[in-house]
Amino acid sequence: MADKKKSAAPKKEASAKKNYYSVNGDKLERVKRNCPKCGPGVFLAEHKDRVSCGKCGYTEFKNKN
Repeated sequence: MADKKKSAAPKKEASAKKNYYSVNGDKLERVKRNCPKCGPGVFLAEHKDRVSCGKCGYTEFKNKN
């Protein structure tokens, strides 16, 4: 019986915090929206048809117009 190696699943990339902020002069500004329930520091994930919080499950649907 030959041992077959299972193909490794592709590794997910960790989210880079540098993509959540932008630097304008001396100020640091948030690019993504914060969750209104969880407060500052918890960002909303942007999907094709909605934005959602991964911590509490808060969801806002985008307009289809």
